[in-house]
Amino acid sequence: MSTEARKRRIRLGELLLEQRLITEEQLKKALGEQKRTGLKLGRVLTDLGFVSDQVIHEALAKHLQIPFVDVRHMQLTPATVRLLPEVHARRFRALVLKSDTQGLTVGMSDPTDLLAYDELAARLKRPLKLALVRDADLMKVMDVVYRRTDEIASIAHEVGEELREGDIDLARLAADEGSPDAPVIRLIQTIFQDAVQMHASDVHIEPAESVLRVRQRVDGNLQEQVIDGRRVASALVTRLKLMSGLDIAEKRLPQDGRFSVKINGKSIDVRVATMPTQYGETMVLRLLDQSTNLLSLDDLGMPEALLARFRALIERSAGMVLVTGPTGSGKTTTLYSAVSHLNRTDTKIITVEDPVEYRLDRVNQVQVNQKIGLDFARVLRTTLRQDPDVVLIGEMRDRETVDIALRAAITGHLVLSTLHTMGAIPTIHRLLDMGAAGYMIAASVQGIIAQRLLRRVCESCARPTEASDSERAWLAARPGTRARALELRIGAGCTYCNLSGYRGRVAVYELLEIDRTLAEAIRRGDLRALDEAAHARPDYVSLTQSAVELATRGITTLAEAIAVTSGLEEEEDLSGVTASWRSPFAASRGDSLLADVLSESAAASGSGGERT
Repeated sequence: MSTEARKRRIRLGELLLEQRLITEEQLKKALGEQKRTGLKLGRVLTDLGFVSDQVIHEALAKHLQIPFVDVRHMQLTPATVRLLPEVHARRFRALVLKSDTQGLTVGMSDPTDLLAYDELAARLKRPLKLALVRDADLMKVMDVVYRRTDEIASIAHEVGEELREGDIDLARLAADEGSPDAPVIRLIQTIFQDAVQMHASDVHIEPAESVLRVRQRVDGNLQEQVIDGRRVASALVTRLKLMSGLDIAEKRLPQDGRFSVKINGKSIDVRVATMPTQYGETMVLRLLDQSTNLLSLDDLGMPEALLARFRALIERSAGMVLVTGPTGSGKTTTLYSAVSHLNRTDTKIITVEDPVEYRLDRVNQVQVNQKIGLDFARVLRTTLRQDPDVVLIGEMRDRETVDIALRAAITGHLVLSTLHTMGAIPTIHRLLDMGAAGYMIAASVQGIIAQRLLRRVCESCARPTEASDSERAWLAARPGTRARALELRIGAGCTYCNLSGYRGRVAVYELLEIDRTLAEAIRRGDLRALDEAAHARPDYVSLTQSAVELATRGITTLAEAIAVTSGLEEEEDLSGVTASWRSPFAASRGDSLLADVLSESAAASGSGGERT
């Protein structure tokens, strides 16, 4: 871009008129609206629908003779971006997009800012090629690419330097707890700030032979940062143990604790678990944002038909409703949403948890404490003498707890709880394995909902794709799916999703209501009859079917659906699904794609089939 072009004052209205993108009447009306509202002319033009934001930026870039770049879809290299420190990037609204032999390509929201251009040229000391980027996109991408990894490494180095000068005694660490200037405290604060910014659910602190690894679990996957210096880990773990009220002298046994911190105005409840390893104590921090409102039932993402059935189950006056799935599948979120839905002035709710994860008003929440003998069974027996209407049990871990919960469910209480099982049908198998009587299960359990979390395709970089040969083979072995009928999407990877192609997660559900036929099979202990009766229900949709349905709608990828549902104990039954099966998603989008495919598949293959 020439100096003359940068010096020339740009009047947006005249520019758009010159390029015949708006009319004089539209400009006159927009100027009048601008005078009334005080908004920028570009915002007024887009609000009135005269021109799009994209067109405005393209026109401006054309006038300045520079490219307009949609920074959201660029795959930025962290080392290149950090050629310009974050403080200067935010000050000048600029981002280094590319580095090559000819110089640096720098994206700016205002390329006509001469002062910013001169400062950038002086600091970067290389020839600059400018590009125009949207200001909102620029600031959003900065939050992603300028994560606090450099700050974490810098403070960790400072902690290491301090430790090399002399050993820091534990008393001094405790005395400095309130000092924001202590390097180890600033390291902890920076780690938490980065985790909260990335919406991480867990932070793993893992010392190795010569380095410290800090890993964050974002959308179910771990992202790693390596810090030089093992001695940093010892100081970091010691301070976190002090904050958690743990025994800092005990390094041979695992310990559990918790504390609360305020990060960026948010109240974060931190659950701490330590474990001794070869190179020192590892620590896992589970982050629970107490300032975030709990999801309502409508916000869980359940299909409309399934949500109506689930709501009817939890609104019964008695019986047991179980939520199942592996660790990290969102069971707690579903349970708390159900409790929030039932939390009324005329309903007494008592929860028995280990630990209490979210604090609910009007709900009596009890924390289990194994050290003093306050286990689930003991608390539950006491709870039933407190005249509750609803009892939530964090997890049924042993036969005694199961027996008490089942009896509570048939004596006028609604019992909500969880089990770690692979699906809804295997939950009955698990209860029987734990020693529960079949007649008690049949009489008390009203419904079981199994769930999984799948990563969402990043909307910023999503593009159509085709199923691979292995994915087609997998689909061919499942009922109601056909590769050529699917409209699949995949994320190419961008700055918004940390080049992963995924951003956020969505839940899939499998709901099994216990009717008379199922109850009779459970009472007899006939697991084959139970399995056949469950698959024969017209409203039964398995986790695999639900996951593939999301993939066909482009919400997740087929690879993610396969990865999350692989290993399930129950497989789709070709003979158990007929042409009358209808996806619960169909309520919101007309006839389901899978329903259509099923009808054709059933017609082609007949009524026979074996379980795969």
